[in-house]
Amino acid sequence: MPVGTQGSVKAISPDELWQTGAEIILSNTYHLYLRPGHTLIESLGGLHRFMGWNGPILTDSGGFQVYSLARLRRISEEGVVFQSHLDGSRHFIGPEQAMDIQRALGSDIAMAFDECVSYPAEYEYVEQSVQLTSRWAERCRDHMKSTDQALFGIVQGGVYRDLREKSVRDLVPLGFDGYALGGLAVGEDRDTRLRVIREAIQMLPDDKPVYLMGVGAPEDLVESVALGVDMFDCVMPTRNARNGTLFTDRGRMTIKNARYSDDERPVDEQCDCYTCTHFSRAYLRHLFLARELLAYRLNTIHNLRYYARLMTGLRDAIKHARLDAFKKAFYEMQAEGMKESSSTIE
Repeated sequence: MPVGTQGSVKAISPDELWQTGAEIILSNTYHLYLRPGHTLIESLGGLHRFMGWNGPILTDSGGFQVYSLARLRRISEEGVVFQSHLDGSRHFIGPEQAMDIQRALGSDIAMAFDECVSYPAEYEYVEQSVQLTSRWAERCRDHMKSTDQALFGIVQGGVYRDLREKSVRDLVPLGFDGYALGGLAVGEDRDTRLRVIREAIQMLPDDKPVYLMGVGAPEDLVESVALGVDMFDCVMPTRNARNGTLFTDRGRMTIKNARYSDDERPVDEQCDCYTCTHFSRAYLRHLFLARELLAYRLNTIHNLRYYARLMTGLRDAIKHARLDAFKKAFYEMQAEGMKESSSTIE
């Protein structure tokens, strides 16, 4: 899911976004609550109409943003009191309020309100946090019973297997429409993250989608899909595009590098996006160094198309029972790209 934090995937229009192959996007409850306000969006026909996006939308609960405001918030059984990062004003969001905001936004998938803990975190604190998240999840489920929005519960527990297991045991009986793995990509090493994903997925129902929150490096997608993850979101493709890093089948490309100054080739000769079918690396480098706004648009189109192509490839590999072969080819291409890059530098 491309990330449209404030009702917009940065640098491109909804039509361009659709053409990259995106079928669902994520928007941010916390940010839209603060600006322009969920009641305003509701009065203007809901988030789909407000932003001109006809596809599905998932809204996060705001829990991660509250987590990131550690110095500006206070957590209690009722919910979280926090200060706005915009103007310092004080606000309160609890499970019921998070559900009401997401209902007003009109998203297709809403997320239960949770507490995301930092890494590293002491076992005792994570244990208390899991218990609180479970109680909040039940309140969210009860508050949303009369709506037609899908609701996902969020499995927490840090890096502790028994606490992840407890979280799953608490959430599954509540009958959520899907389950997210939260509290990852917050500083833990990759091997630990993959271990936690593997263990948690083995505990979850096979017939419900699993959503890995905030993880988005291409290699992480490949590994996590192989473990059973179905959905992802991350700002990596769009943020990296604006910083001049482009994703290709042969690895990452830093477009500002001097070796692309007269390179007539597209970013990725295997890519069918608008950027790759119309413009050279040399032109994209020129735009980026000149800080032309078109650079951010074209780079974003390419990166999102790369991600869509990667996910399509993974789906096809699963369908035809050749996921192992896909993974092998993926890493071989990445290795070849690294060799080419090294030889060019030398």
